[in-house]
Amino acid sequence: MHVSKKHIVFDVVGTCVSFDVFLNTIEKILGPRLMQHSVNSKVFGFAWMQASELESLMLHMSKRSVPYKEVFKALFYRVLYLSGIEEPRSFATDEERDICQDAYSKLELRPDCRAMMERLRSNGFTIWCLTTGDTERVGGYFKRAGFDMPAENLVSCHQFMKHESALDFPLAMVKPSMGSYQPMLQKFGSEDQKWFVAAHMWDVSAAVKAGFRGAYCSVYEKESCIELFDTKMDVTANNLLELADSVIAAAS
Repeated sequence: MHVSKKHIVFDVVGTCVSFDVFLNTIEKILGPRLMQHSVNSKVFGFAWMQASELESLMLHMSKRSVPYKEVFKALFYRVLYLSGIEEPRSFATDEERDICQDAYSKLELRPDCRAMMERLRSNGFTIWCLTTGDTERVGGYFKRAGFDMPAENLVSCHQFMKHESALDFPLAMVKPSMGSYQPMLQKFGSEDQKWFVAAHMWDVSAAVKAGFRGAYCSVYEKESCIELFDTKMDVTANNLLELADSVIAAAS
């Protein structure tokens, strides 16, 4: 007889992990100079990340596989220029760019992430993570924080790809494609509770479409813009601890 279990799957970067280290490094290295051009370092950091994600998507759509870190590095000066800095290569050096980029690999867990996950575990939930990134980098965020995240529970979308499908349909298994969530759902029993948590509405709303129960945390985006996504959340919370309590209540 199958015993119903409770599974909760987390997005990692942006949800469990904040961008503060990255943004604070930009402020430290470039902040005063950016402000001379009326550019806020937080806005520049956001624009740099978003532009890099867009270019990565365009490359994958045209079946060109370029590591994200190479895209990120290449776009630094372009984003400076598009931010209103006419001579970006005179404004900043390669060394300064590399310091800012390196900070992206040193991101830290949100302060209440550990307490949230421990609260969920103590209430019978098995914790999983699903990331589009590589598990070594993402797992490093938990290791540096001294938090036990079993390697088998840290899943990359790329693990679902077969070599041929990755070449023919390079985005078919990458979030928010259904092919990234459905193999995750198949890991669990049909009667199990299956939750997905993200601080990106595009991510958690797609997971709901695939069959998960959705829990959205506004800690990153503030405004969910849920009217764009044609979905409903089982839980919406302002912070991770509030989210944990609401999920526990809804699951019981």
